Amino acid sequence: MKKGNNSSQIVNIKTLGALKTSGYVSKSVRNELRDNLILRLKEKLPVFAGIVGYETTVIPEIERAILSRHSINLLGLRGQAKTRIARAMVDLLDEYIPVVEGSELNDDPLNPVSLRSQDLIKSLGDDTPITWLNKKDRYIEKLATPDVTVADLIGDVDPIKAANLKLDYSDQRVIHFGLVPRSNRCIFVINELPDLQPRIQVSLFNILQEGDIQIRGFMLRLPLDIQFVFTANPEDYTNRGAIITPLKDRIQSQILTHYPLSIEQASAITKQEVKLTDDQRKKIVVPNLVADLLEQIAFEARESEFIDQKSGVSARMSITAYENLVSTIERRMILNGESSGQARISDLMGVVPAIIGKIELVYEGEQEGPRNVALHLISQCIRKKFPQIFPDPEFIKRKKVENPYQNIITWFNTKEMELGIDDADRDYKSKLEEIKGLADLVKKYNPGLDPSLKTLYMEFVLHGCSEYSLISKHIVGASFAFTDLLNSLFSAEEEEN
Repeated sequence: MKKGNNSSQIVNIKTLGALKTSGYVSKSVRNELRDNLILRLKEKLPVFAGIVGYETTVIPEIERAILSRHSINLLGLRGQAKTRIARAMVDLLDEYIPVVEGSELNDDPLNPVSLRSQDLIKSLGDDTPITWLNKKDRYIEKLATPDVTVADLIGDVDPIKAANLKLDYSDQRVIHFGLVPRSNRCIFVINELPDLQPRIQVSLFNILQEGDIQIRGFMLRLPLDIQFVFTANPEDYTNRGAIITPLKDRIQSQILTHYPLSIEQASAITKQEVKLTDDQRKKIVVPNLVADLLEQIAFEARESEFIDQKSGVSARMSITAYENLVSTIERRMILNGESSGQARISDLMGVVPAIIGKIELVYEGEQEGPRNVALHLISQCIRKKFPQIFPDPEFIKRKKVENPYQNIITWFNTKEMELGIDDADRDYKSKLEEIKGLADLVKKYNPGLDPSLKTLYMEFVLHGCSEYSLISKHIVGASFAFTDLLNSLFSAEEEEN
């Protein structure tokens, strides 16, 4: 058999002697990651499949860290795929590695670290039984919480074991090992590192540097082979704790993550992560216009004065909002007995719960109220998108040129209209087609528009006009009521009086 660690036949080897004969070469976990990364880069294969938006920023930095055989700290706000990146590193491990059968510490048969495995090999020699560990079982993840103890991470003396074996507490064989030693030859991830108490962080010093662990005053020399990956949120540095300086100094590469830089990247992430049923995918259409508006909500939220920017706005907001959007359409289909559905602008009202659940408000936002902040974000998105498709109302006002929206404004001088979120398709279309000049405006400025999108764009004109104060819009229950701006102002005054 040729030397190599990925042969499908190698897992049939069951003893230490057969492993030596095979020519198997042991590697550290960091060298595994490095060698397999080099192969992928040479062959132009994707390294981190499913990670979108980091191709030219975060991923190259992670690749450099792996090539340098560094421990890594991924620093970024919530919802920036930090944990997903750590989990994706498993794909860079060898498919299988040999371990001494029954070993607590995944001992390498050619270089065991635990006393038990060393004694077993001395006793059995080449007949020492070995098993094979798949790369999927070589990922250990721990969420840092204030109640995590040194015993959880490093280990503790087991007095019952010491009594049964009649051994001194300083003997390695009486130790119950924690998660870190049990992660030998694995990738070990600690999420939200600043949440660990400083005294617990101290316990990681020597492991990162020399491979020592100390349990109840007994120093053990265990040359542990671990790829450490930490994640941290900058918000935690002030709110809940910090990475203590000596530990931070021992983490060799700190990599900053970020939110998607464009609507296209954000949309690709949402479509990849969203969970829909087969029926929803087949029967419900979300046009690009609505999908872009939905993604823009997160971008607006990350700049909003009402939202705590230190907390961040997770990419999960767009994902859950998309699922709510689809469910809003599905519910309408069920209520009206329709076999298919298409997203409308008014359906964005259905994503408000997803927005509220993913934002942290500052004082001004609390004064406005979470629902009003969510509706304000949606309004801002419509206002920003509208001039990209139709004439800019602000430009028309400044230049005092002919107003292409005049027919629509005139129509609302004597009429008003409500678009309900649950209106059947036929009612939705008939209401929009009643408005004089609306269909002509859409056709004039979007001549190549797919006919199936006509009514959507007609509705978009109404929302856009209301955001630029050409007509009035207010929410009545589960409907948007559009009316003349002047009449709306008089009605508001009468209500106040």
